[in-house]
Amino acid sequence: MDTNKQYSHWMAMTASDAELYGELSSISANESAISDRFYSYLAFGTGGLRGFIGAGTNRMNIYIVRKATAALGQYLLSAGNTRPVAIAYDSRNKSELFASEAAGVLNSIGFEVYLFDEPTPTPVLSFTVCHLECSAGIVITASHNPAAYNGYKVYGSDGGQITQETAAAVAALMDSIDEFAVPSKRTSATKSVGESVKTAFLDRVYQNSIKVSEKSVGELKIVYTPLNGAGLKYVPDILKKAGEAEFITVKEQSRFDGDFPTCPFPNPEREDALELGLKLAGEQNADILLATDPDCDRVGVAVRHNNGYCRLTGNQVGILLLNTIIEEKNASKTMPKSPVAVKTIVTTPMAEKICREHGIELINVLTGFKYIGEAITTLEDIGRASDYIIGFEESCGYLAGTHARDKDAVEASLLVCQMAALAKSRGETLMDVLERLYAKYGFYASYLESHLFAGQQGLVDMQDAMGRLYATCPQTIGGHDVDEILDCRNGVSTGSDVIKTLPPADVCKITLKNNSSIVVRPSGTEPNLKIYFDICAENRQKCEEIYKELSSAMKGILSI
Repeated sequence: MDTNKQYSHWMAMTASDAELYGELSSISANESAISDRFYSYLAFGTGGLRGFIGAGTNRMNIYIVRKATAALGQYLLSAGNTRPVAIAYDSRNKSELFASEAAGVLNSIGFEVYLFDEPTPTPVLSFTVCHLECSAGIVITASHNPAAYNGYKVYGSDGGQITQETAAAVAALMDSIDEFAVPSKRTSATKSVGESVKTAFLDRVYQNSIKVSEKSVGELKIVYTPLNGAGLKYVPDILKKAGEAEFITVKEQSRFDGDFPTCPFPNPEREDALELGLKLAGEQNADILLATDPDCDRVGVAVRHNNGYCRLTGNQVGILLLNTIIEEKNASKTMPKSPVAVKTIVTTPMAEKICREHGIELINVLTGFKYIGEAITTLEDIGRASDYIIGFEESCGYLAGTHARDKDAVEASLLVCQMAALAKSRGETLMDVLERLYAKYGFYASYLESHLFAGQQGLVDMQDAMGRLYATCPQTIGGHDVDEILDCRNGVSTGSDVIKTLPPADVCKITLKNNSSIVVRPSGTEPNLKIYFDICAENRQKCEEIYKELSSAMKGILSI
């Protein structure tokens, strides 16, 4: 785009918007800053929009939110879908404003809107779309990103994130819409979502309780932090519903605050985000620490073990949930005749060994929980929804029920505490259970590298790095022989009767003959190139050695 022309246009059109106009005025002599804000529009994809809050076409602001919402409304009308749209938002700065603007645009087009009146978990929005029979859903969130970000995610009538085809259609409509010509006026057609929806959601989540043990979460001392996010009023309620546990929240992080003052990166995968929670857990001698991200779809877990606390990775929690649900269903004789579990291709291959032993079909899908949600919808379409037992991904996302089509940290918090209570009743911790599984199936360790490619040039450099990998991937990496290279750009056969092929994606998976694997992909929501290493060896030390060899070699191949 002509960045200077766009800059001048925005200066003229935002003159009455003191905040955005002030930001634009402050960069009048900074060509680099102008270019960064105006070299493109924020890209709309299956994950919707995500970017820095601020002025410009490449920023999250009310005008870009209006543009996207107008396009979504036009798309729904063209499909003859005029049912209401549900809108939720998390605790981030501008989230409530952006949600209100989206409601105003849809009202102006003629849609009825169900709007939540406080920060609400993303899985609750997913549930609500189906529960209230909506045509679509919108949630304003940037998930676990720092405070400078916000985003806009769209859900279809099945409660799942929109498909690639729908995203492409909405994006095409956005191209023809002038962001400054979109009306946004809230009317009586926007209705507040009542408490009954929350009650219905919690009831459905509770139905997915692990019932193999008579021990309840009331046996545990739990520390919880919502990281200043939307889990604040949901996770405590579901745990109280499951048993009156001794429950302590991290005071500094138990209020809605989009600045995230005590955790600049509110991502429960990161140890620094758990720092205050771990400190409180130690002071209280708690059994377990739970931390949910701002939109409460991811949960981080740390458990007391050997006089200290061990932080569990997303893969470890997923394996524990998979194994426990299998044990629970077998013990209660409720295992479906043809059970199905789903994971992403970057999630630990240890799950394949467990599923193989128990006769469970394991479906591998592309990275992103939306693909797990699509698998659930496919099962539902062919009359096999009851065969689904769990889906999970390495980035702390889990779903054991079909009440939603996205990862659910409210449900996962309940299930993790029930697992911990069951282990405690046996004189164990979840780490003890995990060590037993390693002894049985082999030791697995996972490592994730995220390499930043910021700005306009960064996108080009990241594409060049992927091109080098596809063109020159060797048959030996770091001294380890390659067994198979999976190029997903043209779609891949899965061998599953449920999901027969994966859609095309810029993903390369390298399987090594030592049972390790490497997956490389550009992030769909951040300017990062992600490299996933899953390594199987005799112990952690050996895994570390192999990882270092592979990591060094991959940096050379990618020239990063």
